[in-house]
Amino acid sequence: MFAVQLNGQWMAWVDALAKPLHRRSAWRLAHVIIGILLAHGRRTVSSWWRAGGVGEKFRSYYYFLDSIGRKSTAVAAVVFTLLHKQLDVAEERFLLAIDDTPTQRYGPKVQGAGIHHNPTPGPSGSKFLYGHSWVVLSRVAHHPRCGTIGLPLSGRLYIRQKDVPELPPSIDWTFQTKPVIAAEMITWAGALAEGPGRKPWVAVDGGYANREFLKPAKRAGVVVVARLRRDAELHDLPPALKPGERRGRGRPPIYGKNRLSLAKRAGQTRGWQTVEVRTTTGQVVAKTVKTFPATWQPAGGAVRVVILKEDDGSWRAFLCTDPEASVAEIVQATLDRWSIEQNFRDLKEVEAIEQVQLRRVWSNVGALNLNLWVHTLVELWGWNRPVEQLSDRSESPWDATDRRPSHADRRKALQRQMLEEGFQQGWGRLPIPPIIRQLFDRVVRMVA
Repeated sequence: MFAVQLNGQWMAWVDALAKPLHRRSAWRLAHVIIGILLAHGRRTVSSWWRAGGVGEKFRSYYYFLDSIGRKSTAVAAVVFTLLHKQLDVAEERFLLAIDDTPTQRYGPKVQGAGIHHNPTPGPSGSKFLYGHSWVVLSRVAHHPRCGTIGLPLSGRLYIRQKDVPELPPSIDWTFQTKPVIAAEMITWAGALAEGPGRKPWVAVDGGYANREFLKPAKRAGVVVVARLRRDAELHDLPPALKPGERRGRGRPPIYGKNRLSLAKRAGQTRGWQTVEVRTTTGQVVAKTVKTFPATWQPAGGAVRVVILKEDDGSWRAFLCTDPEASVAEIVQATLDRWSIEQNFRDLKEVEAIEQVQLRRVWSNVGALNLNLWVHTLVELWGWNRPVEQLSDRSESPWDATDRRPSHADRRKALQRQMLEEGFQQGWGRLPIPPIIRQLFDRVVRMVA
């Protein structure tokens, strides 16, 4: 019988991910991951069961998704450790990224679904959609050939306060804002990243530049780089004591008395400098920036502000909670954060996370995190493999042969390997006739 199995490396990863799960159901994880990797067409959960060969016991697998959702934090810690072991720990910095993204749902009885802002409405789309909103934590790493790659670690579901009472009482859900959810995630990641070396950094969007997120991240020992509003109420540094001068009674001041204007600083012609940074594709570009220290109450003290001037003359402002950080590091972190936007695109267009068709809250949490972990492990599987094994464009002469492999290329390369190993195992030790081999290779290329 022709059966597709995971190879030794993937089985070791699956065994590690299954350890936090209950041992009576943990064995199902391998079948689910095989189904996610081999599913095609409309990517509903039922397509996972067909591709994984689940059969008539599919109902127990739906409940298994619930258990994965409830244990998602513990399993995400295993993924965090796998990345730390497999990737080069001598990288110049340990960068995390947090952002939120919605997933569209259909049906009136989807638990936790509501009306959320749509960040990418498209030409004919609306500004809002009905579905789930997720806060996702990712690891960001530089690949020597493919540029900056985002590696999702964990996803937490945000449910609006008005939608929480509609949930069944057995779920026992507590409302939390997105910054509070992100603060819990970065505190969890900061505890896992403790050890010798540099402090972990996290890059976030301007929606998380508030005291609900910045102060917990500071307590966790994580350096935050965030977008800064143009009307942010910045102040200068408090005056320093002169040599021989004694400080008066009371605590020393934390914030300066003079208000700083970002617009005036950006409009001044002096103070600009040029730094070289890498884009997400690995190209080295020059950026025009201006930097100065300041104090900001939501951050709890001193920050470093960086104003980035674009080619069209517009500007954006960013802050870093480490006043001693270099300008190049801050600008690099802001550019690397865009790799998670590519993650969201791949998750929706390649992994099709919006097509799962699940109703229960914890089933949706389990399904999304499974897609996040499979996405990360596919990237990790292809990290050190030659480009020729990941993307063969010999049949597409109109395509650029030197283009870096996409996530879809890595996923298809893994599918081809799984199908080839399964076919070889089913054929046995006898040599495969050339005509059979050519036919099989042709079919595999059409399927994957």
